Amino acid sequence: MSYTAPTDAFRFDRYREAVAGKRVLITGAGKDRGIGQAFALSAGLNGASSVGVHFHRSYEDGFDLVNQLRGEGVNAFPVQADVTNLRDLWATRSYVIEQMGGLPPNLLICNSGLTESGYSFGRALREEPDEPSAVRRARVRQHFLDSLDESRLVLDTKIDGFLASTHLWAGEAVYHREPIQIVYISSRQAIDPGPAVPGYAISNWAVLQLPHVLKVNLGKSADLVQSFSLMFPFIRTGMTDQYADNERVFGRWQSRMLEPSEMAEAFMALLDQPAEQTDGGMFELMVENGDQDKVEVAWQQVKFNLAEEKLDWSYQDPLRF
Repeated sequence: MSYTAPTDAFRFDRYREAVAGKRVLITGAGKDRGIGQAFALSAGLNGASSVGVHFHRSYEDGFDLVNQLRGEGVNAFPVQADVTNLRDLWATRSYVIEQMGGLPPNLLICNSGLTESGYSFGRALREEPDEPSAVRRARVRQHFLDSLDESRLVLDTKIDGFLASTHLWAGEAVYHREPIQIVYISSRQAIDPGPAVPGYAISNWAVLQLPHVLKVNLGKSADLVQSFSLMFPFIRTGMTDQYADNERVFGRWQSRMLEPSEMAEAFMALLDQPAEQTDGGMFELMVENGDQDKVEVAWQQVKFNLAEEKLDWSYQDPLRF
């Protein structure tokens, strides 16, 4: 069995009302010690009526999580789909609704995501001693193709996956006249990008625009769908554990990585706020040093102040047609 999460660390009696009685679907919830797993445990162990655990390739971890939740008396069920394959995603529709008692989810957490292994964006590879020019050209070309293939998968998973999941489940909410709250998981690297992961930074930036774009498109049905996006700092997962002691990677933001249970409690505290107050917002989780080697975690809202300025040279001599 690959389930290793500290189950009891995800019981948050103070914030049970955030998920109590809700039908919850989390995309990208399969990986053990992952952020999605933390969301699923937080929902299931704090009173959600049903929890859909979505995964694509991480089926062993995903089934272990479902079995763990069922052992706790939770109505949990697995959902296997590639969120970038629209037919695959659509095929889950009837199954999810059936598992949730005939209604679509009323809390959707879009969490699916990948990142690059890291490459120098916009820079050529260093030359190697005594390397023939033809070999260098071949090596650089292959690195170029491999790096952009990696970024394309990152972009497809985050942008296409979130867009498709939103279109599917917001559409079902409007059809059933059942309110839904959608949470989009982004990263602080969306607004403070780090090196070597351009696809990750760009895709997380795109995620921030989804609540506004969705609201505009829903028109008169906008009152049925509330959404917001979250920007998380570094969290210790199976993907980031190798960087836990590397301050060059995350030291500019926080003194240590957050544990998944710490992130989950902060998430539940925000989710517990009235939906009218969080709707359409962008929220950034801040980690500060506290007393006695503790860290203090708090949310702040991020607002973009758009400024449009006329270019004098162009307005003084406009083109006329």
